[in-house]
Order: sequence, then C-alpha cells, then structure tokens
Amino acid sequence: MSPPLPEDDLRIGVPPAPDDYDILDSRRAGAIAMRGGAMRTLAFSGSLLLALLTAPLVVRHLGDVDFGRYSTVLAIVAIVTGLTEGGVNSVAMRALSSAADRRERDRIMADLLGLRMVLSTAGILIAVGFTQLAGYGGGLVLGALLAGIGMLLTVTQTLFAAVLQTRMRFGIASAIELGRGVLTAALLVVLVIAGAGVLAFLAIIIPAALLSLIATVYVVRGTTVLRPAFAVDRWLPLMRETAVFAIAVAINSLYFRVTLVIMSLVATAQQTGEFAISFRVMEVLIGVPAILASAAFPILSRSARDDRERFDWASGRLFELSLLSGVLLSLVLCLGAPFVVEVLTGSSTHPATDVLRIQSLAMIAIFVVSATGYPLLSLHRHREILAANLGSLAVVAILALALAPRIGAQGGAIAAVAADFTLCVAYVAALGRNGPRLPLGAVPVALGAGGAAYVAGSLVGVHPLVEASAALALFLGLLLVLRRFPAEVRELLRRRAAPR
Repeated sequence: MSPPLPEDDLRIGVPPAPDDYDILDSRRAGAIAMRGGAMRTLAFSGSLLLALLTAPLVVRHLGDVDFGRYSTVLAIVAIVTGLTEGGVNSVAMRALSSAADRRERDRIMADLLGLRMVLSTAGILIAVGFTQLAGYGGGLVLGALLAGIGMLLTVTQTLFAAVLQTRMRFGIASAIELGRGVLTAALLVVLVIAGAGVLAFLAIIIPAALLSLIATVYVVRGTTVLRPAFAVDRWLPLMRETAVFAIAVAINSLYFRVTLVIMSLVATAQQTGEFAISFRVMEVLIGVPAILASAAFPILSRSARDDRERFDWASGRLFELSLLSGVLLSLVLCLGAPFVVEVLTGSSTHPATDVLRIQSLAMIAIFVVSATGYPLLSLHRHREILAANLGSLAVVAILALALAPRIGAQGGAIAAVAADFTLCVAYVAALGRNGPRLPLGAVPVALGAGGAAYVAGSLVGVHPLVEASAALALFLGLLLVLRRFPAEVRELLRRRAAPR
C-alpha cells in the first residue's frame, strides 16, 4: 500500500500549469468540442487512409489464412484488454471534468495510472494463457505477448491523452494520433518488403505505441500526475463506484470481437479469413463515432452535474448528428464495398464483399450507441449500460454459434449486426427513461433519405466509387430539402470558408 502523495510530489520536473478546466463551463465549449471532434476525425481519417493503403499489402502478403490468424490474435488481445480495462479511460475523463480542484484531479489520476498498470498486466497474462490453452501454436502465443505489451503502452497513452481531451486541447491530441498512424503504416510496409511473418506484424504495436506515449507524456508534463500511486485502499472505493460500468465496458469489448473468435473455433480457416477482412474494415471505422462523441463527453459530464437543461440539449444534438453520420457512412460503405475489398485482396469477386455489405449496416447502430452511451455514462446509469451489453453479448454468441457453421462468414456478419442493433435499441430506450427527450423523429427521416439514396446510387450501375459518391450527394441534398442538414456542420463549414 502506497502512502498518499503530497501535491508537489505528483509532478515531475516542471512547475504546475494554470488550471484551465473552467473552459468546460464557457459558452465557447460547444464550438470547441465541435471543431475538436472534426480535428480528431481528420487525424483519424489520415490514419485510416494510411491503414487502407497498407492493408492490401498485409492481406496479400499474409494470405487469407495467416491474415485470419493475425486478426484472431489481435482480437483476443483486444478482448482481454477490454475485460481488464475497467472503464479506466472513461472514468478518467468524467472524473477530471467534474473534479473540484487540481489536487483532486492529481489524486484521481495517480490512482488510475496505478490501477491501469495492474489491470493491463493481468490482461497480458490472460491473453497469453488463452492462446496457449486454445492450441494456437508457440508463434502465436509469443505474438499475443508482444501485442499485449503494445496494448499496455497504448492504453497508458490514451489515459494520459484524457488530460488533453478534458482540457479541450484537441489539436495536439490529434497530431499524436496521426503520428502513431504514420509510424505504424511505415513499419507495416517495411515488414512486407522484408517478407516478415505473422509474429513480426503483431510486434509492431510496441514501437508505435511507445513513441506516442513518450510524446503525450512530454506534452502533459506539469499539468497532471506522471507517476502511478499503488494505494489499494483508494482503489477499492473507486472500483466499487465503477464496478458495474467496468464490467459493461469489458462485455462491450467482448461482444464486438467475439464473433471472430467463435468463427476461428467453429468455421473453416478460409471462412474465418473472409470474415477477418470485413472485420478489419469495421474495426478501423468503429473509431470514428467514438472520436466524434468523446469530444463532447467532458461537456456532457460537466453539464450533467451543473446544468441539466444544457445536458438535455447537448444529448439531443449529439444523437441526431450521430444518427445522420451513421446512415451516411453505412450508405457509402455498402455501395463502396466491392472497391474496398478489391483494394484489400486484389479480387473484384472476393466473398468478403458480401460480408462487408452486411456489416456496413452496423455503422448506423454503432454511431447511435456512441451518442447515447456517453450521456448514460455522464448520468452514472451504469446498470442500464451493463444490461444492454449483456443482451448484445448473448445475441452475438447465440447467432454466431448457430449461423457461422452453416453459412460461414456471412453468418458471422449477421450475428455482429444483430448485436449492434440490440445494443443501439437498448441504449436509446435506457436514455429515454428519465433522461433527455431524444429527437426520435429524425430516425425515419434519416433512414428514408438513406434508403432512397442507396437505391438511386445502385441504379447508376458503374464503378462502386461513382455509385457511392452519387448516393452521398443525394443523401446530403435530401437532408437540405427536408431541413435536417445539421446547423452545426453548416456553421463549421462557414467558419472554414470565411476569409482570415
């Protein structure tokens, strides 16, 4: 048990910076969050573009079967990371946003750093043990260890990055994220040129995560704790307060990836590889709604404490913006699936195309889940979050076990989509009870406009990118005609276009 640390001992090497968390209460906070979400999305899009450029090299270099093994080990490590994450990062953002003063924030951050390290170390051991017991072979067991170390570095970096987000310093956080993407892409290319095997590809998480961690620590030094506190007596109350949410976070991580693990056990290696290609695309895109919604999370946490009217308004706007964004991305991905899979595999008729078309529907649900999950977390509705995630896990496990052996990768995709919509409906219902009145009237408008745009785009009958572009233009046009085009986006575009 560590003794409580004096305030001056919590920082290393530099004087403390001014307390600038009060920006969360300012009238500028919403606009900053909107711009910050756009900034982080652009950085994520840059990393996504690099991932799309390097993914074909990796898929073709490893082949369907080895790429399936590579993806399965990453999924196992990600599942275990989620199981042991304990909701630490989300708790950090909420606690830092609502803490009374800097001393309280320092104490919270020191405790969370210590808890993060202990839980992640346990997660690495679990991942290695599972791959060993499942008989994946010595190479993949070592790969799980290396990927686990990389994940430990990554989650530690994201915990420090929570300080930047709650202080609304989105620019530097975005730059670090993009830098990690650039380094990862460069290392992937080097490994392909070198003819490396699966193990080397699993190991590259380590250098990319380490450098991003060093950069983040350098930026936040003097504004937060850099040294963990291993004070078990302070961990226990913190864990009791968030235990239900921690379990929900663990289950959420599990339900998203469990389909791939089930397929590796009950389907053929070829079918698992086909699903892994579609899964990889979805795994990359799933970060978009989380990034957009997390930019508003500090404001939601603060207003849930102090200003319920502001909280209700922000939750409603976040819901509608996310719904429209989800329909848009689902529309583009569904029509563009043949092109995406051809880029990844080199084949215009690869079976993964139909799998990705099915999974593209899940983007609608995933966006809405992010938009409703953060308000639920701000209201401390942990039990409802847990119940919803348990239901989704049950749906995906039952359907994957039933469908994957019969119809292979498409069965896995159906199971995954069903679980996502189960979680979506449960979150919306939970937030609607004794919570903000969500603008549910936007749902038929968004789905109707999206359906019309899909039909029109598919009738173009040319290249998938042209079809997707035509559908995108029609969807946005319909939103303008129906007066549902987000005012926040118009304002953001107007400011960007204004002369400086």
